[in-house]
Amino acid sequence: MSLTTVHTVADLRATVADWRAQGLRVALVPTMGALHDGHISLTHLAREHADRVIVSIFVNPTQFGPNEDFGAYPRTLPDDQKLLDAAGVELCFAPSVEEMYPDGFATKVSVDGAMTNVLCGASRPGHFDGVAQIVTKLLLQSLPDCAIFGQKDYQQLMVIRRFAADLNIPVDIIGAKILREEDGLAMSSRNRYLLPEERAVAPTLNRVLADITAQAAKGAALAPLLAKGREDILAAGFAPIDYLEVRDAETLELVNDTVKKPARIFVAARLGKARLIDNHAIIPGGSAA
Repeated sequence: MSLTTVHTVADLRATVADWRAQGLRVALVPTMGALHDGHISLTHLAREHADRVIVSIFVNPTQFGPNEDFGAYPRTLPDDQKLLDAAGVELCFAPSVEEMYPDGFATKVSVDGAMTNVLCGASRPGHFDGVAQIVTKLLLQSLPDCAIFGQKDYQQLMVIRRFAADLNIPVDIIGAKILREEDGLAMSSRNRYLLPEERAVAPTLNRVLADITAQAAKGAALAPLLAKGREDILAAGFAPIDYLEVRDAETLELVNDTVKKPARIFVAARLGKARLIDNHAIIPGGSAA
């Protein structure tokens, strides 16, 4: 079955209705396009949970701040369609801004609490409200059995799980492991912004996180580890560092001393025009996951 692309909610729902009539399970992989192997790995995981896979491609304006890269964000739909077709994805949903936010649109979805006020939520005010708004719309438009989100955006994954549960949206939210380049850099559409010399030092983030993770898992105090990590990241050429923090894996509450239960270390830092994020799991007595 070759890839079909639709641009309207009506056509999306008609296709899903036909699949439902056949008794098929449906998975959704929401993306903003500029697809890479990391996105394709999400479609493979989706295939393990469903008979039919939808990939949405929509650069959502409501999750970008006024000084962020909405206008410059790469839009590569023809290339994305080729990748999805080769991956065996059945449906691409590529709506316009007007389709998603027609004249008179007046509704917001807001997520409050510790999960949205920290990390990317602190440095990008309103970002997660925009994420909650568009993901709620996509889930209700397609009504899949499950939806797949990458753990590179771990905070986003936890926020989506929170509002999906709060709003009783009957979709299983599944997190997928981070896919990395051979040198350890987490795959991201924003890696395209890196100049060759910046790309050479970008894996520093992963190396710093791995070092801190290994020592924190053994019970080492976090403060000196994080201080050294910041020094190494700045020395590599990143500036500024938005955050380098260890937080509880479930609640995202800050961990200040030592890791006594599953946690995650998060980083966001700018390198040239790119804002890169990454994270590692810290399991007491274990290592990264």
